[in-house]
Amino acid sequence: MRDVGTIVRGIRTPIIKEGDNLAQIVVDSVIKASKSENFQFEDRDVIAITEAVVGISEGNFATLDQIAKDIKNKLSSDHIGIVFPILSRNRFAVLLSAMARATKKITLLSSYPSDEVGNDILYREDLRKYNINASSDVISENEYKEKFGHFKHLFTGVNMYEVYRDLVLKEGCEFEMVFSNKPETILDYTDTVINCDIHTRVETKERLLKYGAKKVLMMSEILNESVDGSGYSPYGLLGSNRSTEDKVKLFPRTGDILVNKVQELMKEKTGKTIEVMVYGDGAFKDPVGKIWELADPVVSPAYTSGLEGSPNEIKLKYFSENKFKDLKGEELNNAMREEIKAKDKELKGTMATQGTTPRRYTDLLGSLCDLTSGSGDKGTPVVLIQRYFTNYSND
Repeated sequence: MRDVGTIVRGIRTPIIKEGDNLAQIVVDSVIKASKSENFQFEDRDVIAITEAVVGISEGNFATLDQIAKDIKNKLSSDHIGIVFPILSRNRFAVLLSAMARATKKITLLSSYPSDEVGNDILYREDLRKYNINASSDVISENEYKEKFGHFKHLFTGVNMYEVYRDLVLKEGCEFEMVFSNKPETILDYTDTVINCDIHTRVETKERLLKYGAKKVLMMSEILNESVDGSGYSPYGLLGSNRSTEDKVKLFPRTGDILVNKVQELMKEKTGKTIEVMVYGDGAFKDPVGKIWELADPVVSPAYTSGLEGSPNEIKLKYFSENKFKDLKGEELNNAMREEIKAKDKELKGTMATQGTTPRRYTDLLGSLCDLTSGSGDKGTPVVLIQRYFTNYSND
């Protein structure tokens, strides 16, 4: 039996620029790493590529003016409600500037005490201090400034109410903000809405229309087609990031072509069938700041077919302490290996799986990759994962 299970390596590449042949760069970088680090490839190894360099290489950018034009064409309103945006200078602030260019007045409805992914907008103890019921109470802008305006984010040290207000006013657009966890609250101000939540967007849009909104646009419906030569994405503005003060990088649109091309090239170079995926945010939650990392619409927008599905694993601890509680040493090891080899193809819901995490492979691998590559200066936009699909019974 091997002494090492899953191996994860961050792979350094050249700096990726628009127009680069990303598939070739990825393959060359991985093979170069195998020679310098002296490792071999195996079937079902996984090459993962961060969505950032995919979007950059395909030139998938849009300016604020292009975004504003798409909003104007689709909503054509002097007063737009912005519902449930995440509180992020990188993810949403630049989009808000574009929205402000598309209208004369914005009423921004924020959830509280935090946004969808866990960024706080006020101190939770202040809710208790002022006896506010978050499930039903609406907090006006003036009340927020009076009771909660001293708030500073734990990690960034800023108050996003102030950031968003200043950005909108800078565009010459009138601004007001209200706080409620009921999206229909916005209809007390305007009936034309952009709902900006990510994972609950469809339900929110349906609810707004049910309560009388005339026009509702999800962020996934903005820039889902090119405007004046812009980039675009099947996810629209979801998953976008600030590129410059006047431009955003959109979520990739050619990932399916890329992953299959990398798989094909790796087969030619190594003779092995390597799985390939594009990954963005991992699906994990920070235990201190309580921030859920997944600001992208999905963890992986593209992957090869071998990454479909979820793990089907037994819990070694469960068998060691129950069925094999009287065994020790090599006798226990051998019994466990045989149990794994004989396991059912579908263990979901059985006691044998208790304590395992049967999430999708792409979500699990994407989280592993996001933690490996980070978002800073590591310079490893490609991650190689080996032996992920092996287990205790494999030699």
